[in-house]
Amino acid sequence: MMSTLPLRRRVALAFMALGFILSTLFAAAAIFITEDYEHVIASEILHGQADDYALRTANHLPATLPQTQRLSGYRMDDPALPRQRATLKPGVHEDPDNDGVHIGVFDTAVGRLMFEIDLSDIERLEQHLNMFLAALIILGTAVATWLGWLLAGSALKPLRTLAAHVDALAVTPAPSHLADNTANDEVGQLARAIDGYQARMVEADAREQTFFADASHELRSPLSVIQGVVDVMRDTPSATPAAQARVQRLERGVRDMRHLLEAMLSSARRATPVTEAIPAEAFLRSAGEEALAGKEDIRLQVNASGDLMAAAQEARLLILGLAQKLVQAHVSGQLTLTLAPDQLDMAFDDGSGAPLEAAQSARADTGTGSALMDRLAVRQGWQVAFSDATHIRVQLK
Repeated sequence: MMSTLPLRRRVALAFMALGFILSTLFAAAAIFITEDYEHVIASEILHGQADDYALRTANHLPATLPQTQRLSGYRMDDPALPRQRATLKPGVHEDPDNDGVHIGVFDTAVGRLMFEIDLSDIERLEQHLNMFLAALIILGTAVATWLGWLLAGSALKPLRTLAAHVDALAVTPAPSHLADNTANDEVGQLARAIDGYQARMVEADAREQTFFADASHELRSPLSVIQGVVDVMRDTPSATPAAQARVQRLERGVRDMRHLLEAMLSSARRATPVTEAIPAEAFLRSAGEEALAGKEDIRLQVNASGDLMAAAQEARLLILGLAQKLVQAHVSGQLTLTLAPDQLDMAFDDGSGAPLEAAQSARADTGTGSALMDRLAVRQGWQVAFSDATHIRVQLK
């Protein structure tokens, strides 16, 4: 339970416990010293009375045993001596029936003497002292807790500053120099650990980018070879219609593979996409025509004007991939791309006459259905919503 509390609160609770313990120890020591001091005073007074009486009596000087409200003296053979006192052994005792009364029994040259002194008023003073000490425990605990809270806030300030700097770090791996602004202590050690982690992330990112660059080159080469073979097979006059159909499917597969490769490489880039103004009508028409390559019976209609603010390469790959999803199961119909100021509607009509419903983001699944397309959409800051297999709405920035 303690480990779930904020660090500052845990430090304050530790100071509170320390303040309570120290205040309690001080109060216990003060009570012990007070009780011991009372006993010392009573013993000295009683010893002094016994010695003085014995000395005066031994020297045949006038001597009387005191009989006052506070101090009384008796010989052990005195009939006025209370019976319960006659059995006491030599020494200083406290009356168990009357708190504050001290009794001293002494063997002297003139016989055994007993003196008793009443210090009840000092006992009342001790009661006031106990109340003061109880208040001191409460006050000391409260002050220690307050000081602990203040000192913890001051001590944790560098840690909060470090946390703010960590929050401000870029999402993409980049070198950090947090340790430059920290002391050579535990916070500095944590900052150096974060700097080291960031450095390892930068190295890992560089290796990843190198891998993607190598993969791009190595994957494009066989695709180019396959595309060349497909071109040759497509231009073979003696090919049967069935063979031509298989070649067309192969060509679409190569084209889709090339698009997926470009999408993968684009989504893997760490650099922020550069947004630019793109002529919307020509851009959408080019992407739509490429999506309809090999589907001569599907018409394309583009309703757009002005410019589209986007990163050209990523936007083209995303629109191309979404358009291909709409037409992949059809051989005829119409693909319509409509651009509004803040959204792009993509709809396919197969000519059956069924009414077209607009894409509703409230009930549509978000995402393109492809991990690569989803990453491209995130890089653009676009949101993709499907209403059904024939309607897609892209919410632009």
